[in-house]
Amino acid sequence: MGNVVVIVDVIDMSTTAEAAIDAGAIAVFGASPDNAKPPVAVNPAKVAIAAGKLANLKNTGIIIVAEPRVASEQERISRLQGVMRGLEDTGAEIRAVLPNLGAETVKLFDFTGCVLIAATSTGGVAFDAAFSAGAPAVLTATVARTIQKKGAVPARAGAVRAVQIAKELNTGITVVAASANSLEDILAAEYIVRAILDNDFRG
Repeated sequence: MGNVVVIVDVIDMSTTAEAAIDAGAIAVFGASPDNAKPPVAVNPAKVAIAAGKLANLKNTGIIIVAEPRVASEQERISRLQGVMRGLEDTGAEIRAVLPNLGAETVKLFDFTGCVLIAATSTGGVAFDAAFSAGAPAVLTATVARTIQKKGAVPARAGAVRAVQIAKELNTGITVVAASANSLEDILAAEYIVRAILDNDFRG
């Protein structure tokens, strides 16, 4: 069994995800948009099937967060045919398709009880790659403030989640900066690793 993987994409996917969790989302998934060309395998339809099955099991719907930020809903959907095929296979209800705006995204729709799919070109791709590679769990974390969290609290929340799941699965944790070209992701990933290693999270 591989490690639990934590995706860090501060601007904006993992910050959007943290805000969604704050706003009552029951699960977060990440998926690759159709135009992404990562050097590893991704399977957005497979991610969407997992998300759709969970939504159906919990009798809830799906919220999709996608790019570009400034575009119509149809423009965003047009880049997500893999995700849409997967959701169609499950029959899961799509409740909204929203822009990837970080913490502000949750002001656009009620996330309570919903399953989030963040289909974005950096964090979504990284999540999808880890999921497709067979990681036992893929999570997100951020250092950016949300509507409910500020200071070190967002990073600590992500660290606590990672440690709890890793303990449940009896595995290690790998923290992934979503882009090597984004210094904020690299520095945030280092900070989150330190939070995970902090004595407060051992036990």
